[in-house]
Amino acid sequence: MAAIPTYHYPQQGKLTVLGAGESGIGTAILARKKGFEVWVSDVGSISGPYKKQLLDAGIPFEEGMHTESRILDSAIVVKSPGIPNTVPIVQKLKGQQTPVIAEIEFAAQYTNAKLICITGSNGKSTTTMLTWHILSQGGLNVGLAGNIGRSFALQVAQEQYDYYVLELSSFMLDDMEYFRADVAVLLNITPDHLDRYDHKLENYVDSKFRIIRNQQPGDLFIYCADDPNTVAGLGAHHVAGAILPFSLTEKMEPGAYLNDNNELVINVPHQDTFTMDINELSLQGKHNVYNNMASGLVAKAQELRNVSMKESMGSFKNIPHRLEFVACIAGVNYINDSKATNVNAVWYALESLAPQIVLIMGGVDKGNDYEMLRDLVQTKVRAIVCIGKDNSRIYDSLEEDARIIVNSSSMRDAVEIASHLAQKGDTVLLSPACASFDWFKNFEDRGDQFKDAVMDL
Repeated sequence: MAAIPTYHYPQQGKLTVLGAGESGIGTAILARKKGFEVWVSDVGSISGPYKKQLLDAGIPFEEGMHTESRILDSAIVVKSPGIPNTVPIVQKLKGQQTPVIAEIEFAAQYTNAKLICITGSNGKSTTTMLTWHILSQGGLNVGLAGNIGRSFALQVAQEQYDYYVLELSSFMLDDMEYFRADVAVLLNITPDHLDRYDHKLENYVDSKFRIIRNQQPGDLFIYCADDPNTVAGLGAHHVAGAILPFSLTEKMEPGAYLNDNNELVINVPHQDTFTMDINELSLQGKHNVYNNMASGLVAKAQELRNVSMKESMGSFKNIPHRLEFVACIAGVNYINDSKATNVNAVWYALESLAPQIVLIMGGVDKGNDYEMLRDLVQTKVRAIVCIGKDNSRIYDSLEEDARIIVNSSSMRDAVEIASHLAQKGDTVLLSPACASFDWFKNFEDRGDQFKDAVMDL
């Protein structure tokens, strides 16, 4: 078991939870269990299931507003990661020295489980799920939480896990002060959410490197040695733990790499060497070799047996909305990659699929640079069908490279247009590169609408 770090936060008194989503409800229930005077405030409406949980637990709440005076009277505030630190109420709280923290930071105070934390601009959900799958299939008592699955705080309140695999976004990392990852995994850093970071890549890099904050010599840092932004960031951030890099281009000992026989090789000190033909991995494509390297390093560091790891890495099924096969209709494959909310994720999707592709993309642009897609659009993409309110940047960047680029009026319209443009043997790929909240509730809603429209063809 890991030692619990010291957290210098109030351990009693008034605790306000800002945001009544999955993390907020879990935080409220854990805080009530730990003796805080809990109150939940959400400026939007609280969904029925979450409201029932609050009512069943006897936790007071408000919705559709924030009562500022009551929030400012808190001893500690736990906020949703979706609420920026720049909003006025958070600024006022910080101005009066009231701690404002994340669910992950709050819940970590109350568990001595080993925390395996995974971040990156792309692939973190897949890698988190894969790591959890390998560890649980290997017999470990492990929970799955963070930016995926059930609330970490709720599981700390109700379960007794020995390990947690946590997917951590940069927003979650921004709100951490004393939190410590026993195992920190940094997959890659590509420009994303720069509107939250003053449009400066270095600020976003600093945010990602918070995952190694507070680590100690006995801890572990796993990172991609092929990622230039990560390698550059290493020069500016002290790594206290042991390091295990992974690479497709260089031999890493210790670490993970690809040998001349196209085998994934994992070397961890004091453990048997693990090898596996990459063609036997359940997840195919270059980016998924990286994901398997990272997950395999975590598993091997936990002393899992090679035979168990090989079985798990060969049987894993990917998460919904991440290169999810939907159907083959009239010889055309339809793939749902709605979770691809940045340009790099779209690059990975295009790289992993064979030509020809009809690409459905667009939405709320986060300052995207589409330059990296130009070669793949020229060589693999038959047509681009745009969704969302404003796709001027897609046109400006890719119009010269795309053979066909057209707008659509809805997801159903986009799918119908794509089905007419596609030929037998083609793939229609939803991989938006953008946020979803102009036409959709979230990326899941966007993916579900795509799947529904495909099944109605």
